[in-house]
Formats: sequence, C-alpha cells, structure tokens
Amino acid sequence: MNITLYNTLTRRKEEFTPITPGKVGLYTCGPTVYNYAHIGNLRTYVFEDVLKRVLLAAGYDVRHVMNVTDVGHLISDADEGEDKMEVGARRERKSVWETAQFYWDAFRADMRHLNIIEPTVWCRATDHIAEQIDLVRTLEQKGYTYEIKGDGIYFDTSKCPDYGKLARLDLEGLRAGARVTMAAGKRNVTDFSLWKFSPKDRKRQMEWDSPWGVGFPAWHIECFAMALKHLGQRLDIHCGGTDHIPVHHTNEIAQAESALDHKWVNVWLHGEFLTMPAGDGEERMSKSSGEFLTLQLLINRGYDPLAYRLFLLGAHYRQQLAFSWKALDAAAHAFARLKRAAIDLRPRHTDQQPVERYLNEFRQAASDDLNMPRCLAAMWAAAGDADADKGAVYATLLAMDDVLGLGFDRMEDPAAQVDEAEAAEIERLITERNDARKNKDFARADAIRDELTRRGIVLEDRPEGTTWRKQ
Repeated sequence: MNITLYNTLTRRKEEFTPITPGKVGLYTCGPTVYNYAHIGNLRTYVFEDVLKRVLLAAGYDVRHVMNVTDVGHLISDADEGEDKMEVGARRERKSVWETAQFYWDAFRADMRHLNIIEPTVWCRATDHIAEQIDLVRTLEQKGYTYEIKGDGIYFDTSKCPDYGKLARLDLEGLRAGARVTMAAGKRNVTDFSLWKFSPKDRKRQMEWDSPWGVGFPAWHIECFAMALKHLGQRLDIHCGGTDHIPVHHTNEIAQAESALDHKWVNVWLHGEFLTMPAGDGEERMSKSSGEFLTLQLLINRGYDPLAYRLFLLGAHYRQQLAFSWKALDAAAHAFARLKRAAIDLRPRHTDQQPVERYLNEFRQAASDDLNMPRCLAAMWAAAGDADADKGAVYATLLAMDDVLGLGFDRMEDPAAQVDEAEAAEIERLITERNDARKNKDFARADAIRDELTRRGIVLEDRPEGTTWRKQ
C-alpha cells in the first residue's frame, strides 16, 4: 500500500516514505502514570494503534517506542506547579514509585481490553536520567540554556529561529503579553525548563544529582532523550494528542534540532479530542476536574471495551468526537450485530480467499490517512453481502481485522446458556419493557433494551411476543 498521512508540520497529506526502506521508527507519547487514563486519553492510543497496524499490514517492520512519564510532568505544562507524580502519590498515600507502577499496570490493562498492540520498547523517564543530563549539557555547551536561580535550567527559545513552527505560534503576540504572563526570571515567554531544582523547603521522593544541583528532569527533555536512545537521531513518525502541539511537541522540536543540528522528525501525527457535553456546549475530556470516565467504568456498566473501540473507529482521528451514552449504546448494538455475523460466518471458513473488491476498498481507505469511517463502510458491506461466499466473507473480515483490531477471531460463541436465576431476571425485564411500551413509556422501554444489550442479551420482537438470545 502507498500510505498517505497528514503531517501536522506541513499541514497537508503526504505520501509516507520511511528513512530506511522497509523499516519505520515510531515514537508515541505515553501516559503520565499518576492516575488512570480516561477514555479521551485512550482515543489517542487507539488511533496510534491503527496507525501501527496499517504500517504492519503494508509490510513495514515497525519499531514502536512509547514512554512512561513517571517524573517531571508538572501540573502546568508551562513549568509551573507541582509534579503530577507527587500529587498522585499523596492522593494514594503511597510512594511515587508504587503509584507509578500501579497506574502503569492499569494503563496496560486498558490496552489489553482495547486490543492495542504493546510497543516494541517501553521506556520510563526515571530509567533515563543520565541520558537527559547529557542532553542538557549538550544544549548548555551550544549556548542554548540559562539558569534561573532557585528554579532550574531553561532553554532560550530566542536562540531558535524557527521556534513554534509546528504550532505556527504567534510569537510576537506572545511577547506582547509577556509582561502579564511571564514567570519571574524567564527571558522569553516561550522559554521552557530542561532541569528543575528540588524545592528548598521539602524533599522530593524523586530527585537526582546533576552538574547544576539536586533536582529532576523536565517533561520535554525526557521524550527527546528516550526517542534518541531507542530510535536514533532521525524519526519517521512522532504521534500524540493535539494538546501536545503548542507546548510539548513544539519544545521537543526546539531542543532536539538545536542539539542535533538537523531535522529530527519527518512526520508528526496528532489525534483530536474526545468531547463531553458540558453546559451549553462540549468540552474535551480532562482530569482537571477530578471527575472523568475510565474504561473500567464502561466495563462495569456492561459495555464490551471493543464496542468502545468500534465507537472510536467511527470518526476520523483528526475530527473531534462527541461522547454520549446514547452514541455508545449505538456502538454496542452495532458491535453485537458484527459479533453475531462473525460467529455465524466462522464455520463456513475453510481457508477461502478474501473478497477482493471489499478488501481493496478497505485498504484504499486505510492508506488514505487512516480513514476508518470508510474502512468500516467496506467492512459492513462485506458482512452484509448475501450473495458472496460466506467463507470468503469471513476471510475478508479477518483480513480487515488486522487493522481494525476488533478481535473477530476471538469472538465467543453466543450459544452459552444462562443459569435459571439470570433467565428469570431477563424475563422479568422483558415483561417490564412490554408494560412500558403499552403505557407509551418508550424511554423506559428503550433503557431496558439497552441494559439487556450491554449484558449480551439480544431481543427480537415478533407478533407472537418478544424472544431473546445470548449474543
């Protein structure tokens, strides 16, 4: 496949050409492990998983590196506030190390639930302190740094002529507002920290000796150091959420290209936000309020996590996606239909070849900047083709699933029986639903049907009454 990708740096779709033929170096910004990932965070990781699957399907050898930020990410991306890890440890009443391990384990569990392929290399910031110190020294020797007494070592963005090119920042406008917004000691409003000094009034759980004093690395230098160590001086692709564009990834580029004296990343890809209804509009999901939706909450409410993955695939990764329980219910219904179709088709499969017209449509959509809505359209067309050989249709779905990651080959047979107690509860709910429909309480009737769907129960309304089956 000839793959085209939308490069944030150039603001256009470009045909992807790797630095080394047949190989791809991919770096994706990973979790800051001070709390659970919310379902908006997970949208980014699903998009990156689709990217990797498309590259693998095209025959590339993908070396995927993902960081684990377990130190240095402050509450404010602008180098202000407390370290998120220290905040998380205090909330959990655990050590920072225990907190980091707990939430990293939880994040990996979310990845397994969503059928996200793990990276080739996991790298923790705390395992790369020496590399980060070396890079700060390199930037210091090249004249890019200065010290703010009692605060830390900063990068002087005025020494970087094309600073802000990724985000296309209005630097003059930022400078005009610097008198109001700039922290004490900064030379320029866009300058950012490379190494932070430990506070004098308390001892941090995570701190290290350095040429400049006891302290800890800043967030931006961490990703550059780990990408450099595990992928080399030039990267094919670097990914993250759109919130990384104006600060984190902009600062990564500035320090990397200043240290290396050449272009660092060929293609930058960014996934858009998941939004939530809030007041009169919608806001992106965030942890700042302390109330956010986790994948485990969806599971606890009876949703298959792969139904959430299907929901995410229904929108292009560069488009904002509004979350609602109604929309998730629709995805759950669709996933149940898809599961039923896959299980019904499986016995007909005896190593047939896929239906090429559907697979070609799918591949063209996948290679066109990961257009998953079009991929799903091709998948549904194949699944619903009553004239095609059933075994060939199943082979088509399996081939498509290499990219979709919906787990067609692992979908369980719905013939499993429920016990008497569960059957009695289902019958009770069906009776309640039928009564609600007679009383024109359609909202309650729909709610009961949705509840049963989440529990894997499919209803069929017939003239002689309602029947049900386990999906």
